[in-house]
Amino acid sequence: MPTVAVVQLYGQVVHQTVNFSVLFSCSSWIVIGENSDNNASVGGYLDQWDPEDGSRYFLVGTNQAQTKHRVLKIDRTEPKDLVLIDDKHVYSQQEVRELLGRLDLGNRTKIGQKGSSGLSRAVSAFGIVGFVRFLEGYYIVLITKRRKMADIGGHSIYKIEDTSMIYIPNDSVRVSHPDEARYVRIFQNVDLSSNFYFSYSYDLSHSLQYNLTLLQRPYELWTSPTLPAEEEVQTQSKNDGFDIFEDEGLPTQVVYGLQNEPYYKYVWNGKLLERVKDIVHHDWLMYIIHGFCGQSKLLIYGRPVHITLIARRSSKFAGTRFLKRGANCEGDVANEVETEQIVNDAAVMSFTAGSYSSYVQVRGSVPLYWSQDISTMMPKPPIRLDQADPYAHVAALHFDQMLQRFGSPIIILNLVKKREKRKHERILSEELYPAVINLNQFLPPENCIDYIAWDMARYTKSKLCNVLDRLSMIAENVVKRTGFYINRSDFYCHTVRPDDRWGDLGGHITASGRVQTGVLRTNCVDCLDRTNTAQFMVGKCALAYQLFALGMIDKPRLQFDTDCVRLFEELYEDHGDTLSLQYGGSQLVHRVKTYRKIAPWTQHSKDIMQTLSRYYSNAFSDADRQDAINLFLQVYQPSESKPHLWELPTDFYLHHKNTMALPQDRRSYTLWWTAGILSYLPVPYDEVPCEDNMKKVKVKRVNRFEESIDIYTEFFRPYELTSFDDTFCIAMTNSAREFMPKTVGVDPSPFTVRKPEETGKSVLGSLFRTVCEDCSQRSSPPSEEAISSTSEDDSEDDRDDDGSVSQRSTPIKLLTESGESTRTQEEMLQQSAKEPYGLNLSGFPAEKDLLIYERFAHLGESQHRVERTEHINPANIISLEPVSCFPEDSIYSVSPPQVVRDSRDEFESHVMTGEGQVRLLCREDMMMYREYVKNRYM
Repeated sequence: MPTVAVVQLYGQVVHQTVNFSVLFSCSSWIVIGENSDNNASVGGYLDQWDPEDGSRYFLVGTNQAQTKHRVLKIDRTEPKDLVLIDDKHVYSQQEVRELLGRLDLGNRTKIGQKGSSGLSRAVSAFGIVGFVRFLEGYYIVLITKRRKMADIGGHSIYKIEDTSMIYIPNDSVRVSHPDEARYVRIFQNVDLSSNFYFSYSYDLSHSLQYNLTLLQRPYELWTSPTLPAEEEVQTQSKNDGFDIFEDEGLPTQVVYGLQNEPYYKYVWNGKLLERVKDIVHHDWLMYIIHGFCGQSKLLIYGRPVHITLIARRSSKFAGTRFLKRGANCEGDVANEVETEQIVNDAAVMSFTAGSYSSYVQVRGSVPLYWSQDISTMMPKPPIRLDQADPYAHVAALHFDQMLQRFGSPIIILNLVKKREKRKHERILSEELYPAVINLNQFLPPENCIDYIAWDMARYTKSKLCNVLDRLSMIAENVVKRTGFYINRSDFYCHTVRPDDRWGDLGGHITASGRVQTGVLRTNCVDCLDRTNTAQFMVGKCALAYQLFALGMIDKPRLQFDTDCVRLFEELYEDHGDTLSLQYGGSQLVHRVKTYRKIAPWTQHSKDIMQTLSRYYSNAFSDADRQDAINLFLQVYQPSESKPHLWELPTDFYLHHKNTMALPQDRRSYTLWWTAGILSYLPVPYDEVPCEDNMKKVKVKRVNRFEESIDIYTEFFRPYELTSFDDTFCIAMTNSAREFMPKTVGVDPSPFTVRKPEETGKSVLGSLFRTVCEDCSQRSSPPSEEAISSTSEDDSEDDRDDDGSVSQRSTPIKLLTESGESTRTQEEMLQQSAKEPYGLNLSGFPAEKDLLIYERFAHLGESQHRVERTEHINPANIISLEPVSCFPEDSIYSVSPPQVVRDSRDEFESHVMTGEGQVRLLCREDMMMYREYVKNRYM
């Protein structure tokens, strides 16, 4: 985990760390030491204060419950160096108040003067993005606004809404530089408020499978000789403010705190925190990812199931569309995004007691040395191969990374064109396929890289081929080979209702569930439109298996036009639009509806606008965005001894650093994988509990009864008034609210196939709309304007989703006030009823039936006017036989409930207390109060 992860043995909960930072400006520093009782004590002043010179910044951080605090000192007297002091002491709320009070008192201009304080609040924030320096001093970047986007196992995932960039050195020591302001503007071109995400207690850089399997590693690994000695663990725990819990010879009672290194490939502020990560306590370090995060709620007969989609964009070889193509010399490809879909039963929040499942797939550019020349200002610049790579060296580096992170098999789905009048995309396929063949001849047959090439664009134009059916067959094959992750073994329902496809499912089966081995790597030329549709089809197939594994459905298959698939499709389209904006400069051009050939005619104009927007962004704004990304990721670090960023003719050598130096150790062309990977395949090497991986994990022992490991207290805060908007993510998409039809009597299952016109619309409304159209056609001949308006109203995009049109009284008024005969009305009603219901009415209802209906309607009107004291005689309304055991058939006349004596005594005691008459407390009350005080304050 990127922060302290305090867990019980074999995985319990993760500790929530520093989530609130307050930056104070002060001119002196008070030494915080420790006495023999491990309580904070205040020492003397280190320097004299000056009210005009703010020489110190104090950063105060606290946890969610505001029970533990840390203080970080930032020196402002150094013009170009960053000086941080972290005492690594955990303060209570009272100790922090005393500390800030002493600082405030010691920095006033005059003793006892309250008007001029030396301690002033500079900014309130929710975390530190990092520290950056250009040509002058350091800046600190703080998160000032956040918004909750998802919740996974009680761990909140936030989106950055706003940031603040504060210059650290004060004006007295600042040495100005004329180009500093330009670097600041370039750095701020990376909009941190657009799709940057973080979490205090959940590692977003790793997959759910990695995070949970890390906690389930055997007990012997935590007690291996590679771990710190007992004395070191005790010293570290004491310095960090944690107590030692003696296990008394029972390993199951030992509690450990885990801190794991993040996967820096998907961390975007790793370089910004590199300067301070070895100086400050790891609670201050908060790693952010760039990409997409969305969560929706699927209601299965009232049972909530959360579907979460997390996309992690790689920070290696990152950039815009035409400026970053192919791969660099280290095997990192452009536009590499890891997409993970997590499905969990939201009724249980804990990772150990709940049911969680995840599936991961990857998109990325073709791993070759290739680029496109944008100097000609063409919509599709020609593709060119920059370097000859006969031994597929760069592809070997790329697939070595994938084998290490995902295991085998690696399945490539190449969607580029095969047949072209002018050779364009086909160049990439002709180079990638021989490279895969060359690498596979050195791998064992069971671990070879699978290569699937399919010209998706050509089949889309064909009227005889269904694109999504072919993708569905590919997805079924892929999911069966890779499997997926679930932290539960097979349910009993799988034995009662077995399925043939469940038996040959791939992956690695463990004692606690299943583990995904291998991954699907999808690519086209841009990895945007075609790739997103292919990933959606694979994710849809995986979602069916995940729901079946969780016991939600009988068969691992989902059909289109169901509430579940519509919800999932909307989530994936948001995901595709976001990634397309980040890399291509516009939203998706071709969506799932486009390939299903059900997109409305208005979509064509939108596609043209998106194409123009993408072309404009690539031609005019991508260069500035690329400079901003290079500066934010510290690929380029300004210095007086080298040219400025805007003076570089190209950034090729920034991303291909190995080309500037001769390699010391040349990699083998035959044994192209990292040593030790093949012995653990198909399981990914990063998840194997070996000695190399255990070195990345820091372990310490803490008291399991300490509040820091109680995620219930951290999340719900039961001792305070809780805001429901902060605790529950109620803004997520809900299948029952957005997609289920509003009519009564409809099957509420989200797996029922519904026609597109039935979604969110009333069948009675379609009847009224048809009758209204018939009446308007009979009253006047149809004109061209009427035909065009009708076609627009009938389009799926322009209809009301809530069925409000069907509830209006206009069609009824047309029927009753029109001058036509009753026979004409009967014919129209028969004609309108035949289409939706499939039957012909024999005529208007009989007079006797109408009388019964009028009495029924009168009964419905009368029941709302009845007062509680009014005696109702059902015989005055309609002849009904009473069927209840109550003497009166009314909702207002009921017998009073019988209250037990203990409850009455409790209520009388409460009333007496309100009147000022306090009764004597019994022994049970005193014990309850002592328990509350012990849990709250001790």
